[in-house]
Amino acid sequence: MSNPNKDTIDVLNDLIEYSKDGEKGFKASADDVKNPQLKAFFVQRAGECASAAAELQGEVRRLGGDPETSTSISGDLHRGWVNLKSMVTGKDEEAVLNEVERGEDHALKAYKDGREKLVKLGRTANDSSYALVEKQLQGVQRNHDQVKALRNAARARS
Repeated sequence: MSNPNKDTIDVLNDLIEYSKDGEKGFKASADDVKNPQLKAFFVQRAGECASAAAELQGEVRRLGGDPETSTSISGDLHRGWVNLKSMVTGKDEEAVLNEVERGEDHALKAYKDGREKLVKLGRTANDSSYALVEKQLQGVQRNHDQVKALRNAARARS
């Protein structure tokens, strides 16, 4: 029989990696754009991802686990691709926003998968781990929708 806390910790640690990926991705994107509003938006999102990771790390500690502190391999690979692509495309806003949206698609899927795994572990709305993931999922969805709207606006200008 598996340990529900250990399994929950595994789910939360995966989400910590995605949050750390998001933080690095948004910081890199802020460096890649010239538009001051877009730069500020990316910096703000990087900070929100860092806060999300810290909240998840606190929950892992509360459950008696060791919180993840690094990014994922796939996130590192994605950032490498973004950097290569932005060098080739001249770091235009639409290209950067396309890549940020792709990153947000992955984060959204990870959070939805994580929430589903918690439900399978018997975690529900009155459980603090589930409540935290659900709250952060709403934030990821909001980020995703904002990035998509910004990308669509950049596309309309080009």
